[in-house]
Amino acid sequence: MRDMAKILVTNKIPFWDELSKPLVERGDELILGRLGDLDENFDGLLCLLTDKVTKSVLEKASKLKIIANYAVGFDNVDVAYCASKNIVVANTPCDEVNEAVAEFTWTLILALSRKLEPAADFAKNVGYKGWQPDIFIGTDLKNKTLGVIGAGRIGSIVAEKAAAFGMKVVTHSRTSNTKLEEVITASDVVSLHVPLTSETRHLINAKTKFKKDAILINTARGPVVDESGLLELLQNGLLSGAALDVWENEPHPRPELVEMPNVILTPHIASATKLARLSMGKVAVANLLAVLSGQPPLNPVS
Repeated sequence: MRDMAKILVTNKIPFWDELSKPLVERGDELILGRLGDLDENFDGLLCLLTDKVTKSVLEKASKLKIIANYAVGFDNVDVAYCASKNIVVANTPCDEVNEAVAEFTWTLILALSRKLEPAADFAKNVGYKGWQPDIFIGTDLKNKTLGVIGAGRIGSIVAEKAAAFGMKVVTHSRTSNTKLEEVITASDVVSLHVPLTSETRHLINAKTKFKKDAILINTARGPVVDESGLLELLQNGLLSGAALDVWENEPHPRPELVEMPNVILTPHIASATKLARLSMGKVAVANLLAVLSGQPPLNPVS
């Protein structure tokens, strides 16, 4: 007879009552708690990107078989240590997340190009007294160049949508022949879609050479952008604006960026659609079910 698995769930994810049914029907014990509750009694862990699953945390969990990370990224998990202990790490990439993040990237591109945030604040604060031809003049996208840094699943979708706006596209990735500097200097809009690694940390910094009228979009990982360097570029007129859905030190935005009218900050919501959240949850549960049944996960992290 199969032993009942004990699974620590660090957050009640969206649609959890529905998504957890296969685990409950198997007789698994689901414990809603904090990451600090992880100990030698747990077989599985369902965690969020905000949970720092370090070696010191994992050393307490001698029976742990799988970490189902409810995220596409996995820089919050000590993957190397997990490999040394034969702990499977799995994430939740899926078509629905890719599409949601790509759509939100374009939301930020359009909002920043057309000064949507300051214009909306202006209207809501009763600053609007009637139509004026010289307020909140934005930038046209047609015939401009979109630079996609990281032409993977999400970056490719973002690039495909550029045709609808009549934009040219240039891309850079680890396997492309185009140099990062060449793509950035040629682009009017630079959109980041790379994972956080030692190579991509502070990929964008004070020395990055943008067009002066260019804008930067980050829906990837916060530390890909050195915010001190970004601030310097913006203050010196070496970059026109930035839209950041992820920040270098979440959940604490850099105060100077908060005050800048040419900066949009959103709270890490690029994948926040009903369909994406539901699909992420299904993948996370499927990963748990597979590994706890002695099968390989859908999305192993290497």
